[in-house]
Parts: sequence; structure tokens; C-alpha cells
Amino acid sequence: MRIARVLTRLNLGGPARQVLASDPLLAERGHTVRVFAGHPGRGEGDLFDLYRARGIDVVRVPGLARRIGPSDWLAGRCLRRALGEFRPDLVHTHASKAGLLGRRAAWRLAGVRTVHTFHGHVLEGYFPARVSRALIRLERRLAARTDRVVAVSHATADDLVRLGVCAERHLTVVPPGIDLAALLALPGRSQHLRRMIGAGEGAFVVGVIGRLAQVKQPQVALDVFEVLAERYPGLHLCFIGDGAEWGALERRIRAGRQAVTERVHLVGAQPNMVAVLADLDAVLLTSRSEGAPVALIEAAAAAKPAVAMRVGGVEEIVAHERTGFVGEDADELAYGLAQLLDSPQLARDMGHRARLRVQERHSAAALADRLEAVYLSVLEEAPCAS
Repeated sequence: MRIARVLTRLNLGGPARQVLASDPLLAERGHTVRVFAGHPGRGEGDLFDLYRARGIDVVRVPGLARRIGPSDWLAGRCLRRALGEFRPDLVHTHASKAGLLGRRAAWRLAGVRTVHTFHGHVLEGYFPARVSRALIRLERRLAARTDRVVAVSHATADDLVRLGVCAERHLTVVPPGIDLAALLALPGRSQHLRRMIGAGEGAFVVGVIGRLAQVKQPQVALDVFEVLAERYPGLHLCFIGDGAEWGALERRIRAGRQAVTERVHLVGAQPNMVAVLADLDAVLLTSRSEGAPVALIEAAAAAKPAVAMRVGGVEEIVAHERTGFVGEDADELAYGLAQLLDSPQLARDMGHRARLRVQERHSAAALADRLEAVYLSVLEEAPCAS
């Protein structure tokens, strides 16, 4: 097969990490894969050079960016030309912007089939009601012409059906998969992160991993820390990522009590996440919306328990009271984290169970297998009606 992938950007987030894991394996199986992507925003990190180093055929698309703007016209035009030159059998788009521009470009080519993945969605709770209704109408029109819609979790799939975006028969769940080998083989702490933040061997270091964006609710993570800080003087909270909420977090940390200023750390995006995860004792996720968070899969592969909000596909990764704790608010998350702080053995046991849970289901090979099956199925079916 000749497969074109279209992503808005190759940042450090889940979609780009999954393509990085699966596409070299698809190429090894004889498929020709080319990735088309725009530029990431400030502080998001960029995997473009790593794609090239891994042998992935990747092309920048001028004007393709996350935010809506005048450059969208340029991006659409460049995509149409680039896809026409590549002559794919199938175009697979990811997330909203790439999904819109990539599918429109693909439909101008005769005989090209389309697949689109929702890595979560922004159809509820992000925008004013009238904007949300307009987005749902747009996604319905796009889905009606798309040969297969993919969701990264059953929770996301349920939302798409409930909102009328697409029919069940055109929808497939493909859980995330990433290269877990280095995380599964972690021998112990690296001391990389602990030296960076000045945390000793006896400290309990909790990581909040991902973009510092409103949807991730990093302020709630700080609320959780403040509930526990006095009772657990060895607790450290580390924000690993960058984004628009950095300034607000930094101001709150500076204005906080001594425990906050000394034991809450903003370290930015880190290129060596294996070394970072090795030094964590647990991972905290406070998002108000998620698809299937890759950060939780990586933490599990590193044998770290998670404490997370009960949103989206989180419970498809974290088994409550077996591999971590899920909750509805800061108080419930603080209660779960306190269980880990009170019992280091419980934390270790949960971490080991988490590793067993993800090592096969969320591997790069598992993702490549599932995608290959979807692509073959789409190419064998009758085309979706326009």
C-alpha cells in the first residue's frame, strides 16, 4: 500500500509519538509511507529530525498549524499538490486541522480512500455552545465522506456516536501504541530528574507530563499538591512540559508557601523521557478531557502508578485500585496519591501491574498490526458515498 499520513504538527504529544512507533514497522512490511506535517507551536517540541533519523519519509507542509488562520489556504494548496505527487492509495489524517485540510485534499484525487483518527475531541466543553454545534456539523459532513473513522478509546467512540458524528458501522477503535522497549527495560532510577530538581533519594516525586494547556488543568495538580504538602514533606511535584499556562503556574508557585516554592518544579519539555520517567514515583493527570493519554501508557511501561481524572479513555489504561487511582476532583486525586505515599510497596505493586497491562496491548507492533488491518479492510470495501 501507498499510505499518506497527515498530522498538524510533530510535537511531543500522542499522535506524533504513535506515528513514530508504527510507521517504521509498516515500512518494514513493504508498505510505502509518507508523513505530511506542519510546524509545532512554541515550547511543544519537534520530532521532525527524529522522524528522519528513524528512516521515516516526512515532509513539511507550509502553513499547516494548529490555530485557524490565513495560512490554512496555503496549507490546503500545498497538501493537494504534495498528495498528488505522492499518489497514495489511502490518506490517514489525525486530529481536527489536519483532518479537515488533509481529507479535502485527498478527495480531489481519484480513487484515494480516507481514514481519520480522533485522538479525543473538542466537540463539547471547549467552546461556546453555538461554536460546538458548528464543529459537530462540520465533523458530521467530513465523516460522511470518510471511509473509516478511528477513535483511540471506546469512550471517544461512544462520544462520536452519541453526538451523531458518525455511525457505528464506520467506526473502529484503535488503542494507542508506542515504542515501549526502553521503558520496559528500565533498571532503576537515573538520577537525571532528581538532580535537576534537587530531590533526594527518599523524596517521592510525582510528574505531570504534557502540554501546559487549560484543558490539562495544571492548576488542579497544584491544588492536589497543596492538600498533601504539609503532611508529606518528602513530596515533590514536577511539571514536565511547556505551554500557555507556564506563566500562570510560575506566578502561583512564586507566591505560594515555602513548600510550594521549594518542592514544585517547572522543568519544561524534556528530550529524554526515559530518564525522566525512571526518576518518578508516580504520574498525576488532571485533564478535563482526554482520548487515551500516551503519558499514562509510558508511565505504566516504566512501572509507575498513575493518579488521574476519570475522563475520556483514562479508565481503559488505568485500572482503579489495581494500577493506580482515578477520581472526580482534586480531593479524590489527593486521596489516591496519599495511598501511594503511605505505602511504597503498594506503589511498586501497582506499577508492576500497570507494566503488565500495557506491554502487549499498547506496543508499537500492536498498533502497526491494527492499522494495517484497518487499511486493508478499507481498501477492500466499496468506497464511501460522497
